[in-house]
Amino acid sequence: MAQAAAVAKPPAPPRRRRASATPRRLPYLLIAPAALLMLGFIAYPVISVFYYSLQNYNPTKPWRNGFAGFDNFVHAFTGDPQFWGTLTFSAKWVIVEVGLQLLFGLALALIVNQTFVGRSLGRALVFSPWAVSGVLTSAIWVLLYNSQTGVTRYLADMGIGQYGTSWLSDTSTVFPAAIVADLWRGVPFFAILILADLQSVSKDLYEAAEVDGASRIKQFRHITLPHLKDAIVLSTLLRAVWEFNNVDLLYTLTGGGPAGETTTLPLYVANTSVDAHNFGYASALTTVAFVILLFCSMVYLRLSKFGGDQK
Repeated sequence: MAQAAAVAKPPAPPRRRRASATPRRLPYLLIAPAALLMLGFIAYPVISVFYYSLQNYNPTKPWRNGFAGFDNFVHAFTGDPQFWGTLTFSAKWVIVEVGLQLLFGLALALIVNQTFVGRSLGRALVFSPWAVSGVLTSAIWVLLYNSQTGVTRYLADMGIGQYGTSWLSDTSTVFPAAIVADLWRGVPFFAILILADLQSVSKDLYEAAEVDGASRIKQFRHITLPHLKDAIVLSTLLRAVWEFNNVDLLYTLTGGGPAGETTTLPLYVANTSVDAHNFGYASALTTVAFVILLFCSMVYLRLSKFGGDQK
């Protein structure tokens, strides 16, 4: 009987092993060193800028160093006319550059998205300027704009203009010259992002539109543009931030001249800190630029409804 009862007794359920917390924490442990390094390299400079913006800090005049409160900000908005001039030019530079780069980049993306002989070579030529560094781009265009060996020399040989003309030293031509130089490198950025998004558009949509009698313009308006909305919003936002912070090209081409005509706010910050050694005031200007970019980015994303439903 005891043996029969032992046989009839159901086996005990297996013990549930306690889930170890290590596998769940392992991904976070693996990325922790990189995250800490990034936090250090990003957080420390940002905190330092905010700290020095409230200080009078000039290494060449240590007897004047000390806590300044909001004096640097008050001076920027009320006692520094150059600040408003550089801020106005920065807005003008960003609007013109980003608008033209988007227009030409969209046109190039639509062209190289078509099927034609030598398309791979054409794409490589279109995208190649983006692989060139900003300093090298500046050096190339400095040579092209050189009054003795550049474009103006060959134009003068053809009877257009005069010898010795420098577009970078003339207040009436320096802005268009700088715009063209930056367009050469900025247009491929838009072309790359827009072309990547164009590749994902289903051809069935265009075929259905053709069957319904939709023209190319209507297909572009009702199919292509809605599909490219998020890519355009993101690329324009990124490029606007980069153009606002553009220093290398303008510094190499014009140095902010002539007569301060091409001085952006970041270039003014660089001159204030590096040349004048006024790091406290330069930090205050940097903080103002940061707040402006943050506010404009939030408003732009809000108005554009980035990531929302496409109707």
